[in-house]
Amino acid sequence: MQTISIDGFSLTPELVLRVARPEQPVQVVLAPSARKALQETSAFIERTWMHDEAPLMYGFNTGVGLLKDTRVKVEHIDLFQTQLINAHAAGLGEPFPEDVCRAVMLLRANALASNFSGASADLLDRLLAFLNAGIHPVMPQKGSVGASGDLAPLAYLGAALVGFEEAEVIYQGRRMSAPEAIRAAGLSPVVFEQKAKEASAMINGSTVSLGVAVLSAWDARHLLMDACISLGLTLEALRADRTAFDSRVHKARPHRGQIKTADIIRRLLEGSTRTSHEARAVKLPEELRRADLPYTPRIQDVYSLRCSPQVYGPVFDALDHIDGILATEMNSATDNPLIFPKEEGGFEIMSGGNFHGQYLAQAMDLMAMAIADLGSICERRIARLIDPSMSWGLPRNLMSGVPGVNTGYTVVQCSMSALVMENRTLCMPGSVDSIPAKGNSEDHVSNSTWCARKASTVIANVQYIVGVEMLLASQGITMTAAHLESFVLGKGIQAAYDEVRKQIPACLEGDRWYHRDIEVARSFVLTGSVRNAVESVLGKLG
Repeated sequence: MQTISIDGFSLTPELVLRVARPEQPVQVVLAPSARKALQETSAFIERTWMHDEAPLMYGFNTGVGLLKDTRVKVEHIDLFQTQLINAHAAGLGEPFPEDVCRAVMLLRANALASNFSGASADLLDRLLAFLNAGIHPVMPQKGSVGASGDLAPLAYLGAALVGFEEAEVIYQGRRMSAPEAIRAAGLSPVVFEQKAKEASAMINGSTVSLGVAVLSAWDARHLLMDACISLGLTLEALRADRTAFDSRVHKARPHRGQIKTADIIRRLLEGSTRTSHEARAVKLPEELRRADLPYTPRIQDVYSLRCSPQVYGPVFDALDHIDGILATEMNSATDNPLIFPKEEGGFEIMSGGNFHGQYLAQAMDLMAMAIADLGSICERRIARLIDPSMSWGLPRNLMSGVPGVNTGYTVVQCSMSALVMENRTLCMPGSVDSIPAKGNSEDHVSNSTWCARKASTVIANVQYIVGVEMLLASQGITMTAAHLESFVLGKGIQAAYDEVRKQIPACLEGDRWYHRDIEVARSFVLTGSVRNAVESVLGKLG
């Protein structure tokens, strides 16, 4: 079993993915250095501030929001924290999937491990015990505005840890009450026992937004590489001109992402003769059938082919920017107030606004826009593949069997158009929207949770689009192979084509249940199967 140690400062996206989507058993533990620091801070809090003469400190011994000036007596601290969770468990909608829950639990534990939150080591031990046991809280997706953190969804995590009867979890594939799962796993719930700020530390912070964002960024990075492969397949299917990918063109406008895209495509197409002038000179049956159309030499290709480095490049660069934000966020303390050691000894409490999710909100809006446009250009190539007036000789609709009786892939393309339109609506920025909450004490909010959720939806939609481009481009290659048998695919594209054909046989005998093909095509992206096949012969693409 792999063991991952957290200390609040050294978490990486790779580690988050190992925990959120484990391919092998993994256990997360608290680093000894972090445990020692947490114990020292907790001892100071209990020794120095757990009495009714202590100064008012927000969230430690006061109410929250507009009740920030109301002292909570020590005798009521336990009840206050229980009621704090009750009051904030006001989410709604479908629950987050398991991988998001696991990412959130890890990221929240890492934030608390930094020792800026005033949480106890006992709280982290319970949180990590739940994570390691596979007890995942049922957290509704809706209800957070991304300021004061993701209070509503995180309250359900807190309720599960404390063992509320109302709290539900998923454990060993079953949905059950938190107390039932705690007993079945042989664990014990969190007990406040006169410890200040435990509940607040659990529910404060933009950690749900961050969990969705980290997984989305990881998925987007792989999706972009798959989109390079789907582009390469289409270039081969359409016998495109490779001149637009010449390194000299891109050095003349040296954006990093643009140069990187062109480099990847050149590697994928290395050795291709199907994209040669000689291959383009071959007249395919569909072109001969449409003899009424005047012949025009292909001087240069359309934008969805020729300008792909200039469209993909900004996506690469946007993801680099987003990764930088997430790397900082996942090793940050994002609740309020925070506790800091003083040079002369002891600690002091400072109220701030690190819970505000604007960094995440804007990053996820950028993610949604970048990936939506990636899907848009891929869909235009799909449309070109089925249109005989634009596909340079590919069969109409990539159809097989008796014409008229069979339709081909037109509705498959139409479904991808529907996803593009949906994505355009989801690109409406959520980070510029703010509505005051909690009696106007939160008069500007980030909307980061919704921004992350809609970016995740855009990515899921584009996974379909990219997979379908692989499918249809491979269909075009297969259907014209006999007429172009003296020409070969590039080394990388040949590997991609072989993997597509291994999983989805070419459609050569008329229409079939295309729904299955679409789902398998999306799995190319979800599993990385086509990407892995390509990288097995070319090495890492990027």
